[in-house]
Amino acid sequence: MASQDPQIMFVFPGQGSQYVGMGSDLRQDFPVARRLYEQANDIVGYDLVKLCLEGPEEELRLTRHTQPALLVHSLACLEIFRELTDNRVQPVLAAGHSLGEYCALVAAGTLSFETALRLVQKRGEFMGTYGAGEMLAFPLHLDNVQSLAEKHYCVVAARNLPDQTVVGGLGEDLDQLTADAHAHFPRKRPTRLKTEGAFHTFYMITAARHYRPVLDAATMSAPTIRVLSNYTGAYHDSNPAAIKTGLFFQLFHPVRWIDNLETAFHAGITTIVEFGGGLGSGPNPEDKRPNLEGMIKKALRGSDFSAHYHPAINSQTLRETAEALRS
Repeated sequence: MASQDPQIMFVFPGQGSQYVGMGSDLRQDFPVARRLYEQANDIVGYDLVKLCLEGPEEELRLTRHTQPALLVHSLACLEIFRELTDNRVQPVLAAGHSLGEYCALVAAGTLSFETALRLVQKRGEFMGTYGAGEMLAFPLHLDNVQSLAEKHYCVVAARNLPDQTVVGGLGEDLDQLTADAHAHFPRKRPTRLKTEGAFHTFYMITAARHYRPVLDAATMSAPTIRVLSNYTGAYHDSNPAAIKTGLFFQLFHPVRWIDNLETAFHAGITTIVEFGGGLGSGPNPEDKRPNLEGMIKKALRGSDFSAHYHPAINSQTLRETAEALRS
């Protein structure tokens, strides 16, 4: 790639960006999306399409369903984008937040769609079955949260930004932590996250032990581009065995998302495209906003780097971003 060409990173969101109706516009507008969703139905062995389109929301929110649903939606967006750009917009780097790391590995050629979907189906099943606890997002730096959390048997589950730290623990422990944190930081209110467990903490160790044989048996190839690891905050090794180790440890160690972003910025990334998911109360795909955009832009504002951000999360933004990057 010539030095004047954009240095592009593809990013993929994690759990929490699912919604009922997700993919309805993609299936209506793009045959490639319909084919991918039908393939997904065959792989998971239930009507994933109906669940995504019609819900009910409480079923879609179950980890065993959320993770396959989000992976399929994100990769459908990726395939549509490739089709709209004649596959001429190529990334040099891929990253994903938690579950999104599997999508990044598909984008890098390490995992096939089928293998990734089977992996996240079992991953979600084990996390929902064997996990415990809940999660809190604090608008505080790690140094302000970590020791306070550990007083109440809670631990850091994600470092999303310098001033955004997610903590996991049992519900009653998080209640005590919330009260303690309010006494120390009365203007910094945490947000309780709607998850089935304290993901990326020691409460997921049993789930990880069940998941390891599935991960060990999965077929993986060396990535064709660099992929960032949530576990280390740096790049995955090109050795598939090392990638599997990183994915295993990712289940019960904090997601180092701010480290992922800073690694990408230092690599000279100039363009970031986010695929899949959506947030917001509006009922339609076009009403949704991207999951990772806010974190990415805040991280850029707090750095000496700059990059253009583009969403590709529904039919409208896919067409707009494809048009912008084709030129």
